[in-house]
Amino acid sequence: MSKIVTAVYRAFDIIFSLIGLVVCTPLMVPIIILVTLDTGSPLFMQYRLGRNKKPFLMVKFRTMRVGTPYQVSHLSDRKNITLLGRFLRKFKLDEIPQLFNVLIGDMSLVGPRPGLADHVELIDAREKHGVYGVRPGITGLSQINGVDMSSPNKLAEMDAEMIKSLSIRFYFYYLLLTLVGKGSGDQIK
Repeated sequence: MSKIVTAVYRAFDIIFSLIGLVVCTPLMVPIIILVTLDTGSPLFMQYRLGRNKKPFLMVKFRTMRVGTPYQVSHLSDRKNITLLGRFLRKFKLDEIPQLFNVLIGDMSLVGPRPGLADHVELIDAREKHGVYGVRPGITGLSQINGVDMSSPNKLAEMDAEMIKSLSIRFYFYYLLLTLVGKGSGDQIK
């Protein structure tokens, strides 16, 4: 991507993450209270790999019990997700705090989902496909098609396809499909 195109996407990210944070503030306060009552800790923070494989601290609302082992979602046990957590995941409300990650520049609204630093198979596949040259995102082609980290090679290929074909039209298309509930995040088996 050229520097101009990158700057345009970054401007969109800043504008829309600010709008999202303003719009979602009335939702965040009760979610923080409910999740704190549910788990004792409202936020889940985890280091993920960003652009150029630089680690950053990703923030989400907690959907699993405190003390659940940190691992890719498809390896987690379903019983660790709280009832409130299921609701937050279903409506993607757990992702709202990532708007702060977008605002500060660790993430984009649209891009490959950030992976864990110890998910070697995904890291190798993404390096092979040049995926680490862009900011990771909250949503993208893989998310709207239900491809998650349980299929690392397929995920990396789809991420690379999205990066090559990304345009302003697709940027808004991925956001719109995510907002209307298309696709899913990493599935817990």
